[in-house]
Amino acid sequence: MASKITNPFTFLQQVRSETAKVTWPSRRETLISTAMVLAFAVVAAVFFLLADQIMGFGVELILGIGR
Repeated sequence: MASKITNPFTFLQQVRSETAKVTWPSRRETLISTAMVLAFAVVAAVFFLLADQIMGFGVELILGIGR
């Protein structure tokens, strides 16, 4: 796999050209996506907290150990 070596100036021109092709999200889309990620992180945290509490209660009930 031979790669073609380019000088830094050409490389930066290519990077700028490729960056111009990117469709960037709007501020509103970014805020909505961020809010959704945070909401799902909270939902996941609550789910795992409840799952851990239930399993801990089950282990304590069955084996009499824990807590």
